[in-house]
Amino acid sequence: MSVNYAAGLSPYADKGVCGLPEVFDSPEELKEKVHTLAQLIKESEYLVVHSGAGISTSTGIPDFRGPKGVWTLEEKGETPHFETTFEDARPSLTHMALLGLQKAGHLKYLSSQNVDGLHVRSGFPRDMLSELHGNMFVEDCEKCGRQYVREKVIGVMGLKPTGRYCDVVRSRGLRACRGKLISTILDWEDALPHRDLTKAEDASRRADLALTLGTSMQIKPSGDLPLLTKRKGGKLVIVNLQPTKHDKHAHLRINGYVDEVMSQLMELLGLDVPKWEGPTVCESSTATSESTAHLKIPRAVTAKEEVKKEVKTERKRLATPQEDEGQVKEEIVLIKREKAESPTGVKEEK
Repeated sequence: MSVNYAAGLSPYADKGVCGLPEVFDSPEELKEKVHTLAQLIKESEYLVVHSGAGISTSTGIPDFRGPKGVWTLEEKGETPHFETTFEDARPSLTHMALLGLQKAGHLKYLSSQNVDGLHVRSGFPRDMLSELHGNMFVEDCEKCGRQYVREKVIGVMGLKPTGRYCDVVRSRGLRACRGKLISTILDWEDALPHRDLTKAEDASRRADLALTLGTSMQIKPSGDLPLLTKRKGGKLVIVNLQPTKHDKHAHLRINGYVDEVMSQLMELLGLDVPKWEGPTVCESSTATSESTAHLKIPRAVTAKEEVKKEVKTERKRLATPQEDEGQVKEEIVLIKREKAESPTGVKEEK
């Protein structure tokens, strides 16, 4: 997630506690804890998952506060190493396992602090997902609210204009919306998107089980969402290698790699981990597989291309009435000629 991301944020001093030592459960202890987690999920009626940067490290995208995290190395004066790009990164086993849990009916909602877009590109339904800090592949129309999921990263941060415009056509054939498109990536001082935050809060209050994966929960308010479940009488399960802010509230604390935990979990639940077959955007959890599989992600259209398209449309619109008027005049002349040359027509006039 931090690939070309953290460097684009404005300077900010308080980035939380970085570089805490990692703790690992023994193989036997890990197996026992995952068995407990599987049982909790089987008994749960409303499971909500909260994901952080730790679920993407196995894809080559570094986290922020881990031993080799971007901000941990920054504090040491070192430069982080990037093994991939946002476009080339593939969803991890954890990303795909979450999709499998959703399809099986266990996972009711997913709240993520990640901006890498891997949840969306894995095919996870967007109507069951809150991306609280934005998505590098998504831009938003500030006028009508339409969102565009792109094939390439937007390249702009801090909710700033991307240089493109909304092409949603209004009803009755009126002109396109033409609202400015803005990035969805938050900077430090930006407020969280209201719609995503509200849905995540509602789901967290409704949940009887909150599962956090790969997050130290240091950033507010997203990091405090699992506590809403706890306050309503639900249970909290934390999976992370480093200590987290809310460990004391956890019903179960698992110290292990998230991919290993999710692999064992899916096996205990008797579920297959879906295979990733390329970037797939699923807008609705109620959509059929035929209508969502392998949807082509639209290429971002530049402002210059938008203007050319608008000018071409306007020219065509202006030219059409002139052509029609000329055609009518030509038809009138032909009718007059026919009447003048027709003997029958002369007799009728007399």
